[in-house]
Amino acid sequence: MDAKIQKAVEAGLKTYARIDNLQVEPLLSTIATAFDAEASYLEKVDLLDQAFDDAPQFEELREVFFDLLLINFFAEDVVKLEDDYLESEEWEQIEDQTIDRGTELLNIFLYLRECKDDEITPDLEDYLKEFLLVEEDEFQDEHEIYEDVIANQILVDSPYAEIAKVAATIDETKDLAEYFYVIMSYFSEINPSDAQFEEFEAASANKALDASVYQIITNYGN
Repeated sequence: MDAKIQKAVEAGLKTYARIDNLQVEPLLSTIATAFDAEASYLEKVDLLDQAFDDAPQFEELREVFFDLLLINFFAEDVVKLEDDYLESEEWEQIEDQTIDRGTELLNIFLYLRECKDDEITPDLEDYLKEFLLVEEDEFQDEHEIYEDVIANQILVDSPYAEIAKVAATIDETKDLAEYFYVIMSYFSEINPSDAQFEEFEAASANKALDASVYQIITNYGN
């Protein structure tokens, strides 16, 4: 497993377990097995799903970890395959089979990887305009998905409690509703102190999920 992803996986699972008072060691082990398996990508997906099937208390994190598995595949496995593997018919078929999996957090992880490569600091305006290209006509689907984030960019200068207040007003049917609080909070503070993280957790309406995902993003991004 990629070292940064391993750090994110462990921080996320341990945070979720702490808040909901769960035993985390069995899942940590089976997740590591899935990520490190000498197997095809879809076989790894099956192993990941089995890990969450066996630990239903962590179900909220299943699709987030699908995103992490994909990022790990890009970091660890693709380099061992042919140079044009991601343009191959095989990969196209895999994408078709998994098109309904994962979350919008995948774009965050991809953006943070790009920031690290380019040695730039993650920034919400840069993420929206330069990475997602939400102002370009051909990317209006992304604009629609992120419309609440676009409309509330000023929140990056607000305390967590204010971000949480706005998050509570987001239509629950929106794609980003579940992660709005975390995304805005991350771009507000990309490297929170322990005290800031406690403040974030205290303001959350879904403490286990929000805190876990915030830990995942910050540990992967730093």
